[in-house]
Amino acid sequence: MSDIDRVLRSNLKLKHLQLVVALDQFRHLGRAAEFLSLTQPAVSKSLVEIERMFGLPLFVRSTRGTEPTAYGEKVARFARSVLADYARTREDIAAIGSGGAGHIRVGAMVVATPSLVAPAVARLKAESPRCVVSIEEGDLSRLLPRLRVAELDFIVGRLEPGYAAPDLETEALYTESMAVVVAPDHALASVRQPAWALLAQHPWVVPPAWASSRIKLDQMFYKHRLDPPGDIIESASFLMTLTFLQQRHCVAFVASEVARHLAQQGLAVTLPVAVPIELPPVGLLRLRTGLRTPAGDRLLDLLRQVAAERVPHAAAKRSRRRLA
Repeated sequence: MSDIDRVLRSNLKLKHLQLVVALDQFRHLGRAAEFLSLTQPAVSKSLVEIERMFGLPLFVRSTRGTEPTAYGEKVARFARSVLADYARTREDIAAIGSGGAGHIRVGAMVVATPSLVAPAVARLKAESPRCVVSIEEGDLSRLLPRLRVAELDFIVGRLEPGYAAPDLETEALYTESMAVVVAPDHALASVRQPAWALLAQHPWVVPPAWASSRIKLDQMFYKHRLDPPGDIIESASFLMTLTFLQQRHCVAFVASEVARHLAQQGLAVTLPVAVPIELPPVGLLRLRTGLRTPAGDRLLDLLRQVAAERVPHAAAKRSRRRLA
């Protein structure tokens, strides 16, 4: 066994991991010491001890603070993952002992929130009211780092190929088209067949630049020999999209199920604009080596059920594949 293996498997204690995470978070010995309720000399001594275990410099000390080295960044990431698994296991054991049913942490992209995540969670809560479900909305640039340090159990959203990696396991559930929507009192809401040239003259709220849907939207304008709108707001947030849709009267480019949800609530109308584009499927994404829990597995099953009911043949088309 190498020295690194020996340190990771035998020598490191939870207090060492907590110290590394605190130093990486605060980048300052004094603030890390205050957070951990320790003296600064005690933190400094413990850091020296940890670095001696690894035989590597993990942090660089200076008058400006404490910065992680390349080694320190890797150890901090490992520490976060272990501490997250520790906390989750502790919570699950406590929940079972008190008659609860665990704690699930879900990352959700806007495309999956109203029509997939919400009904699946509602079914889970009907079965297990004491099960706690934490939902964090965002895009993959925000959610994937949290998945990789075990702060999320899995992500539900569009399986963007640009974030492919061999450590990720994906499961496609269904395809989801896009729609152009505006607030009910928007000037375009009364236009029978708005042209792309007219759409380009209005402010838009659009997905982030890296998203497949955003790239395809820009291509639609180019197809009609137009430049994409210059007045845009980029957002992966459902709430921010809705806010700018209403308050700034932006045109929004959203998933068709999101558009239907907004229309049912009287918050938006879908414009009669054809958007003939192909996009990656909506599905599930998790770490291959991630911690599995009964509560998490049950919610995954319910997500599959909702998807299969939403698209009659989704179950037959569903496939597991590695992003490479």
